[in-house]
Amino acid sequence: MKMPAEPSASEFITRKVEELGDWRGEALARMRQLIQAADPDVVEEVKWGGVPVWSHDGIICTGEVYKAAVKLTFAKGASLSDPKKLFNSSLEGNTRRAIDIKQGEVVNATAFKTLVKQAAAFNSAGKKKPTKKK
Repeated sequence: MKMPAEPSASEFITRKVEELGDWRGEALARMRQLIQAADPDVVEEVKWGGVPVWSHDGIICTGEVYKAAVKLTFAKGASLSDPKKLFNSSLEGNTRRAIDIKQGEVVNATAFKTLVKQAAAFNSAGKKKPTKKK
């Protein structure tokens, strides 16, 4: 007997957005679009029992959904430049930074895409092997 195939991570995230059916689903869908626009090579994954994750040579950010907020946590956010002050949560840590989006709030698309590009570049830079000096 053949088992039904597990949905891909992208299918899972699309289904999650649809199942939310409210402002949180709309916010998550919008941020997902911005992530994909900022980094066409981004990989969608699902970890930790159903959390959407966007990666490029390592985790860029996660998209957790709570009752009062959609939280986008950047794995290496503390290392990124945030001149538009999008990060508004998890500010005390040495590594992560997060953006909490509450109902009715709209995140600056250009500034957000800049953060995503920065995060991908930061991850990629960490993956490169150092060049040997002659």
